Amino acid sequence: MNGVLILNKPKDWTSHDVVAMARGILQERQIGHLGTLDPLATGVLPLAVGAATRLVEFTDYSKEYTATCLLGKSTDSCDITGKVLEEKPVQGLSEQEVRREILALKGLTEQVPPMVSAVKKDGQKLYELARRGVEVERKARPIRIESIEMISIALPRVTFKVACSAGTYVRVLCQTLGERLRVGGCMEALERTRVGPFSIGDALTLEEVKKKAAGGDLSDMLLPASKLVNHLPAVKMDYDTLAALCRGQSVQAPVSAVGLYRVMNGQDRLSAVAEVSGKERIKPRKVFGMEGLL
Repeated sequence: MNGVLILNKPKDWTSHDVVAMARGILQERQIGHLGTLDPLATGVLPLAVGAATRLVEFTDYSKEYTATCLLGKSTDSCDITGKVLEEKPVQGLSEQEVRREILALKGLTEQVPPMVSAVKKDGQKLYELARRGVEVERKARPIRIESIEMISIALPRVTFKVACSAGTYVRVLCQTLGERLRVGGCMEALERTRVGPFSIGDALTLEEVKKKAAGGDLSDMLLPASKLVNHLPAVKMDYDTLAALCRGQSVQAPVSAVGLYRVMNGQDRLSAVAEVSGKERIKPRKVFGMEGLL
């Protein structure tokens, strides 16, 4: 079984919980997800199934979220589940001021990951250190805010939509918003509405997946595995060159621009993901063989 399953993660489940449940339903051990969602969050959680897991490393997709920030409350986790550090009144805030500061978040280019996160420090995940009461210095990491849009202001709550690069923490955006407004803030709710080409409209609930699986109807739940790399430019080769590439050899590149490519066979199936170097050679990164992968 190979493909991509788009799930709508329920609240209070970890991404690991969802993967474990999917393994049981699909009777497939080889399953991985495309980007962790916190237990508080809901929404799009794409799962790579079978051979599709080999393509996950090429899916550095941008993501889109709808978030609600609770102003006036700061927590150690930057969301409502954390320990409250400080509370301040918000009565003095104007909607104009809040709107201005939300839209100004688009100018952010870096962010310090929270202690309660899966980022690793010296081989240990930060949240594991946080559980032991250990706080370590974290370096700011580059992020990109593609767009940000106000949805509603009903103080102390503010709801907004944001499209951002992978690795952006929306709860830290809420914290930053609160700091800029001088009252503090934390994330109260979060729904991921898009991961790359996969949107909430594509997503199935776990109950829907269970029903389909019970009826033996699994194939129509899975999108083609090759869809994970549709954002890469495609190249084709003659039979002998493709065969050499599939044997792991570096071959003459059919294009000059350096970067990653999806190599398609004569039946438009994915035979490999390969990389062009500056020497006009293309070398395989992942190989799926001459028959290719849908």
